[in-house]
Amino acid sequence: MGGAHRRGASLATVRAEPVPSGGRDRWFDLLRAVALVRVVTYHTFAWPWLGLAFPSMGVMFALAGSLMARSLERPAPQVIRGRLRRLLIPLWVFGLVLGVAMLLHGWVPGADVLYWVLPAGDPPGDAWGEQAWAVLWYLRTYLWFVLLSPVLLRLFRSAPLLVPALSLVPVLVLTALGGGPDGRLGSVLSDVSVFLFCWLLGFAHRDGVLDRMRPGQVVAVAPVLLAAGCWWALNHRVDGSYDLDDIPLAQALWSAGFVLLLLRFRPACAWLGRRPVAARVVKVFNARAVTVYLWHEVALMASVPLIDLMWNVPAFERRLPLDSTWFQFGVAWVLVGAAVVLLGWVEDVAAKRKPRLLP
Repeated sequence: MGGAHRRGASLATVRAEPVPSGGRDRWFDLLRAVALVRVVTYHTFAWPWLGLAFPSMGVMFALAGSLMARSLERPAPQVIRGRLRRLLIPLWVFGLVLGVAMLLHGWVPGADVLYWVLPAGDPPGDAWGEQAWAVLWYLRTYLWFVLLSPVLLRLFRSAPLLVPALSLVPVLVLTALGGGPDGRLGSVLSDVSVFLFCWLLGFAHRDGVLDRMRPGQVVAVAPVLLAAGCWWALNHRVDGSYDLDDIPLAQALWSAGFVLLLLRFRPACAWLGRRPVAARVVKVFNARAVTVYLWHEVALMASVPLIDLMWNVPAFERRLPLDSTWFQFGVAWVLVGAAVVLLGWVEDVAAKRKPRLLP
């Protein structure tokens, strides 16, 4: 992004021109819904090409970065308290349910159980529940971005083109060093470095920096990032796979280029307003995004014994494709829907809204 600025403007002096606030951004809402569907799809089928088709986590961090920049028009302590409340209350409910289940399966928590209270590092758990709690890396990384955002936003606005360009340096350094430290610290450094560029792209969207970039400049930069990410993934496979989740530098570069295009070339999505069913689905996904993300792996876990029970019903065994992963995918979505109805109201409480079964 370093060269993609208006002619005659220095990297350090491009002034922010915030996009107008007011009303929901249908394109953002649609992207968030698609990202969540892609996450559930990936965790069901584990297709490595899905990360290339749509890098969901990069998209979600960019959207969150834009909203955080908008929120920071208010005093930072107030904003951070609000964001932490919206994050932690659903996490605590999730941790209570999953924690009890893991205790019943023999889990013995240690002093690091406090990471379930404030996930500055990955919360602990046992092997039985690992599929469910492994997704918490996103909430942990989001927490750190929220805490760092007042400083990051100040840095970004001091040089809104140079800072995003330099934000790729940490992941390059960690890759050159063969990774960061072991343990929780290394996980935090790795994930923050991978998605820092996308978070800053959210700032750039909010401040109007992307809109001031000429389309030709974006088209010149984004394909380079995409090509570099694809090349690195194909030439640095892990266990023969090009899955971006296992290749940090490829994830960072590919997500950077992909999200840059998505945020710069934004369709109006007027068609969504003419399709009430689709608009309703997108609205529910956005209002219950944390619930869907937290509970989708639990739904996938629960779908297995539920399908096992179906094998005992002759009519189901004859007529339903019980051995199909697609069938499990469908059952998981039914269970996700149940979680949205039964537990989605927690997000309303966290946001200090009146609890509702569905928004």
